[in-house]
Amino acid sequence: MPNETMVTLQGWLGGDVQVRQAGDSVVASFRLACTPRRFRRSTQEWADGPTQWYTVNAWRALGDHCARSLRRADPVVVHGRLNAHTYVNKAGHEVTVFEVEADVVGHDLTRGVSQFTKAARPAAESAPEPAPEASNAA
Repeated sequence: MPNETMVTLQGWLGGDVQVRQAGDSVVASFRLACTPRRFRRSTQEWADGPTQWYTVNAWRALGDHCARSLRRADPVVVHGRLNAHTYVNKAGHEVTVFEVEADVVGHDLTRGVSQFTKAARPAAESAPEPAPEASNAA
């Protein structure tokens, strides 16, 4: 979609995936922790920056696949639309939270290995059978 902020995040699941129903659709949600790491030349050491937290929502088949595949502390890569929501908490402070509506989610293979199992497509999504070719006998 034009004029939407698309992001790709690399991080770690902060907890297990939570699943809920939204009408007829499955929605899986999880918290993603992204901690930047920088090399400090002055000390010749790596240092962690402040951790940024995002709520990731994955809908329908992607949500089901996330719930079946991801666990707390898994390294993942997420690509999707970034949204910011602001509210006033109980203490009267304004809080901004960032959510990503995921288009793509996968294990971060720079951190380990994964085993992929292709999901069966529901009959409604299957491609139609090709029509038999008519013979050109004259």
